[in-house]
Amino acid sequence: MKRVLQAAALALATGCGCNSSPLLSNTYPSREALANAVIGAVGRRDAATLRELALSEEEFREQVWPKLPAARPERNLPFSYVWGDLRQKSDQSLARTLAQHGGRTYALVAVRTAGETTRYPSYNVFRETVLQVRDEAGMLVDLRLFGSTIEKDGGWKVFSYVVDE
Repeated sequence: MKRVLQAAALALATGCGCNSSPLLSNTYPSREALANAVIGAVGRRDAATLRELALSEEEFREQVWPKLPAARPERNLPFSYVWGDLRQKSDQSLARTLAQHGGRTYALVAVRTAGETTRYPSYNVFRETVLQVRDEAGMLVDLRLFGSTIEKDGGWKVFSYVVDE
């Protein structure tokens, strides 16, 4: 049994060529599908669903944080500080989004990324997500309902709701 555990640990540490990385929960197969889920939840004022569509603390700690430059030991940034700051800013931005757009009906036309894309070994982060939608009056409008998205193993999720204006 000990040898099996050691072999499994070695395979994980060295990369066994298999997909040993866990999948993110509550993902969507495209950024358009994710955007539609966010639009629907905002329209319902469903903060609980919106939080489920974003990275959880566990997902951030185990799947994202180890690959970020901020996680390097020489940076001396504790995970708890980085996560706490991200979560607080994301929650504040989500509250503003719900106050401004909650209860409104939008139809998604297109999704684009206005910011940079950062590619990491096991995931990609797309910054400054812009949703082109039709509002209730039929007008085309660009909205920023969330900031960044993460794509990992073909699954899309909100990285955070932080929208820099």
